Amino acid sequence: MLKFSGIILACAALLGGANSVALAHGEKKSGTAPVVKEQTDWGIAGDAAKAPRTVEVSMGDDMRFTPSTLSVKQGETIRFVVLNKGALLHEFVIGTRAENAKHAELMLKFPGMEHDEPYMAHVDPGKTGEIVWTFNRAGEFEFACLIAGHFQAGMVGTITVAAN
Repeated sequence: MLKFSGIILACAALLGGANSVALAHGEKKSGTAPVVKEQTDWGIAGDAAKAPRTVEVSMGDDMRFTPSTLSVKQGETIRFVVLNKGALLHEFVIGTRAENAKHAELMLKFPGMEHDEPYMAHVDPGKTGEIVWTFNRAGEFEFACLIAGHFQAGMVGTITVAAN
């Protein structure tokens, strides 16, 4: 009986996992969870009310961002408004060069992988996404589309955060 219940649990886990893959990129889960503010090497989720500057970034099927380079000051909170001008799903993910490259490799292996962090915006064609981010660490970071093949095609931009 113990083996049988283990098989049932394994099947339930697989079905649950299949369901989460179906909700990957672009689809929104019902309900709104509060943003988890976890410190990263490239900053922390910000508060929209404390974002004095809005930066608009467009992305398209040419696998490019416009603008492709951004400059901010350490401690600055930016509201990114990201417009997908293409016919394909794209995303805007802020991170370090190494972290984005590692995540892009995982996306090649598992293209349906679900991820939803405050430094990511998955944007359907013709739609707009938003990220509010506080750059509390100086350095050079990047934003990228990590959808399988997009990062590898050069869909990457840089963010330079100047120390105070």
